[in-house]
Amino acid sequence: MNNNALEINNLTKSFKDFTLNDVTFSVPKGTVMGLIGQNGAGKTTIIKLIMNIIGKDSGNVRIFDMDNVENEVEAKNKIGYVADEDYLYVNSNLAKSSKAFKEMFEKWSDEIFDRYVKKFDLPLKKKFYEFSKGMKTKAMLALTLAHQPDFLILDEPTAGLDPVARIEVLDILRDFVSDGEKAVLFSTHLTSDLDKIADYITLIIDGNIKESMSIDSVEEKYAVISGSNESFDNKKDKYIGIRKGESSSEALILRKDSNDFDNVTVSIPNIEQLLTFNIWGKDA
Repeated sequence: MNNNALEINNLTKSFKDFTLNDVTFSVPKGTVMGLIGQNGAGKTTIIKLIMNIIGKDSGNVRIFDMDNVENEVEAKNKIGYVADEDYLYVNSNLAKSSKAFKEMFEKWSDEIFDRYVKKFDLPLKKKFYEFSKGMKTKAMLALTLAHQPDFLILDEPTAGLDPVARIEVLDILRDFVSDGEKAVLFSTHLTSDLDKIADYITLIIDGNIKESMSIDSVEEKYAVISGSNESFDNKKDKYIGIRKGESSSEALILRKDSNDFDNVTVSIPNIEQLLTFNIWGKDA
């Protein structure tokens, strides 16, 4: 029995000035996977390849054990996709869009749609060009959740939302995976959101997967140390990334190396630190 909602193996896509190189990771059922990396690292490219919006050069993508190209219709019926750039027709409205979605998806639920429209306080007849970015995101979430997907793919879903709405969305995602059969792939720059709900993290740097692991494994493998600059002298080979100050520094290291540093404070890294120290590297 396959326990993964998503499996990506050796996925490669080359552009003129960028290559997504040999990407491999999976998203287990019942979990939220955070996809993190700097701008241009390849996060949106991965999502577009999963959705078969762009074609791959090599590798394969399986969604609930179905090939995303050979079984595209069946696979997409299981996916709820909220893009970073909204796909809403500017002169349409939510009432018309819901009718279109109802025709496209097999498991559409008017009851679920109405529930989220009320929860998000969305106008049904107002044209989308009058919506704020946050309202558009809520509208896409309402449409997406109403067709009862089993796998949510979200590209910056909380960007533009006020703090209360962000918490509401995170609660929805945590509830979504609670039955152990569904899953979420969540790409975001707001790493504090992932600290609240992510079970796994996939870190991509310049088109290459740096890490794909559970949050518990991050805490077991890595540590952040801070102390005076003297504590870091002649230890460059021991840290993954560093932030230097005039008199003190902070670095990401492997936890097993923490005893090699004297007079430092050792702490568990959060997701933002895992990302930023990997971007900064050893010469920051």
